[in-house]
Amino acid sequence: MNKVFFIAMLAAGVLVACNKQPSTKTTENMNTTLTLTQEWDKTFPKSDKVDHKKVTFRNRYGIELAADMYTPKEAKGKLAAIAVSGPFGAVKEQSSGLYAQHMAERGFLTIAFDPSFTGESGGEPRRMASPDINTEDFLAAVDFLSVQPNVNPERIGIIGICGFGGMAVNAAALDPRIKATVASTMYDMSKVNVEGYFKSEDTPKQRMEKRRALAAQRTADFREGTYKRAGGVVDPLPEDAPWFVKDYHAYYKTSRGYHSRSGNSNDGWNVIGCQSFMNQPLLCWAHEIENPVLLVHGEKAHSRYFSEYAFERMTGKHVEGVSAQEGNKQLLIIPGASHVDLYDDVAGVIPYDKLEAFFGENLK
Repeated sequence: MNKVFFIAMLAAGVLVACNKQPSTKTTENMNTTLTLTQEWDKTFPKSDKVDHKKVTFRNRYGIELAADMYTPKEAKGKLAAIAVSGPFGAVKEQSSGLYAQHMAERGFLTIAFDPSFTGESGGEPRRMASPDINTEDFLAAVDFLSVQPNVNPERIGIIGICGFGGMAVNAAALDPRIKATVASTMYDMSKVNVEGYFKSEDTPKQRMEKRRALAAQRTADFREGTYKRAGGVVDPLPEDAPWFVKDYHAYYKTSRGYHSRSGNSNDGWNVIGCQSFMNQPLLCWAHEIENPVLLVHGEKAHSRYFSEYAFERMTGKHVEGVSAQEGNKQLLIIPGASHVDLYDDVAGVIPYDKLEAFFGENLK
């Protein structure tokens, strides 16, 4: 299997589910427009404990982002707020919306947003990723929340899922307005692109092979005037597929998590979409994060080492397979859980009580 394709396929974590054509409506905000679906098209049931609406806001590059806002019913006063995004290649109708709705049920005002170039958000060309722009997307969400009349701007946190867990940690290192950060079942997209999984492509020769392949693809794309897609989660599954690919398939390619706007359920990222992660490491300044960070990962997840690496970057403490805490930095390992178990409520292991307690304590 082509290495560039393999990385793009496995590092994603997002797909979409809807079987009928949704109604649409243009929502205006900050003098720009996006066409947004107005009917409920999530992969999870709508809660009767929260109010929901679509909102939009722009990042500092002028890209307009689409988000779902969830507000506790009959909430009064200025609330603590949380911005949620991920998994990498997913849309807000999947895991991020589920997390956001659950946290709104627990008293927080939340938004789940589509990152730049994906879902209902703006940005051209589609299906590109950027360690800079996708980190900025979180900061733009904080901008938006900071000026809402029912939000206390001193009580804002973020949740990043899968590849957006790494982006969330990077955002926390950059923006002290983020008072508390959760990275759930995180990927470090720089690390996996540079080293491959489990350092399987961690030699100068292997990296140069990837650079050459990406460079050749750029030339081909420019010649053709279009961007070649890498493909989403492989379907049908080959018999010898790694178990974690089967884990992805069970979410992204079935009614459990499929969504029509999700790249990984369909044709994935552009082949060159993740090129810049090759030389732009995300966690360089994680050790300077002053505010609390909680890393949540499944014991059985193939990706667990990304959270353990992030914990070590922040604290200098190396751990494997166990929960740990150093100051206000926490690593929570969920016994028996896989990577995708933390995408939805099927396994029932997402620690919502812990998330509520963490944000409740640190967004006072």
